[in-house]
Amino acid sequence: MSVRALLTLTTALTGVVVGASPAIADPVGTTASAAPLATAFDTAAARYDVPRDLLVALGYAESRLDMHGGAPSAAGGYGLMHLASNPEVHTLDEAVTLTRLSPAALRTEPTANVLGAAAVLRSYADQAGLTAAARDDVNGWHAPLARYGGAHDPSVARLYADSVYDLLRTGFTGGGEAVAGRPVAPRRGGLERVAVPGGVGTLSTDYGPAAWAPASTSNYTVASRPGSHQVNRIVIHTAQGSYSGTVGWFQNPAAQASAHYTFRSSDGAVTQSVREKDIAWHAGNWTYNTQSIGIEHEGYVDNAAWLTDAMYRASAALTRTLATKYGIPKDRAHIIGHNEVPGATHTDPGPNWNWTYYLQLVNGITGVGSGTVSTSASTLNIRSGPGANYPVVGSVADGAAVTVYCQAVGSTVTGPYGTTAVWNRIGTNRYVSDAYVLTGYDGYIPNVPRC
Repeated sequence: MSVRALLTLTTALTGVVVGASPAIADPVGTTASAAPLATAFDTAAARYDVPRDLLVALGYAESRLDMHGGAPSAAGGYGLMHLASNPEVHTLDEAVTLTRLSPAALRTEPTANVLGAAAVLRSYADQAGLTAAARDDVNGWHAPLARYGGAHDPSVARLYADSVYDLLRTGFTGGGEAVAGRPVAPRRGGLERVAVPGGVGTLSTDYGPAAWAPASTSNYTVASRPGSHQVNRIVIHTAQGSYSGTVGWFQNPAAQASAHYTFRSSDGAVTQSVREKDIAWHAGNWTYNTQSIGIEHEGYVDNAAWLTDAMYRASAALTRTLATKYGIPKDRAHIIGHNEVPGATHTDPGPNWNWTYYLQLVNGITGVGSGTVSTSASTLNIRSGPGANYPVVGSVADGAAVTVYCQAVGSTVTGPYGTTAVWNRIGTNRYVSDAYVLTGYDGYIPNVPRC
């Protein structure tokens, strides 16, 4: 939809067009145009009296403010605000009633999607008894957020709302929005006493670092593997949804799907939903289900921003452990993508998944390098990929220390440390030429993976 059409929709709904916030370039994903999106948040927050930064944080937690071309998540959620329509969660349907916008508009138009989410949140706030004064305090919105997530399990409901407050606490930038961090103290009500996955609660008995949040018994098959079925593969998935949303979806009896493990993008936290002895319904092929472990990763196949080094490394550590436990070869014939399962209709983990990097981590090449930037200018450009033809996504100051997570071959560059085609990844989709980084090595750093 064009900028003019988006602003026309906003005007029709509110009678005013609020001035847009300054845009911040986001190099990855398919986010809505920054200026209309900023206006959409301004308008929705004002119309429904929902704190603007809370709305933005909710959208960022759900989608990184990405519309994903109108395609639904695995849980039937649409748009950057994940308005859902499934047998258990009806936020899309509620938004239709509250805004009188069409389902198609709410699914595919960013302005409508944000307005719909704000309307639903406001209705939940009203039902929770939030007064006008209480609505002005961002800390009072924990219960409406938890309800919006639609989780059955109180621990997952708290995790969902807490993830939004965590973003408000730390701050974030993306999708044309920049939200500064601030102190938050959400009032959780009855959920205050509930342990969240990864907190002080039940942990996995299969894999020590994992929290335990069991899937609905309607979504997997009880078995006694490896006695009943040999475990000979690991299947890698992209969740097409958020971490808490995916864990919650597996607890929904209507899902008819599950995976053994799910990883969070920001820090590599992991939750187990199905015991390894049991058969998760993840591959879309019964034989592969019976013989594999399914691992989900928070995010969407069309947005590489979710694929952080923290998640890659935590996931690879699990895969390495599973391969050793079950005698699975640590190679691409036995560690496969969902898209490689016979008869698969899914494309995950998608074209942005870096198999070279992942398999090296699985095979124990897990080092992290360090270096110091040297440039004749005050700053050095950071690129979104390993080459001078990739977009500039930031800069790093001369003399700054950087962490090197992996190294890739790209375009040849001449700098203070010679001529080289080696590029260093210093963050998610953030590369600098090795010609400008003093690492103590000529080219590749020992035990640092290739990417």
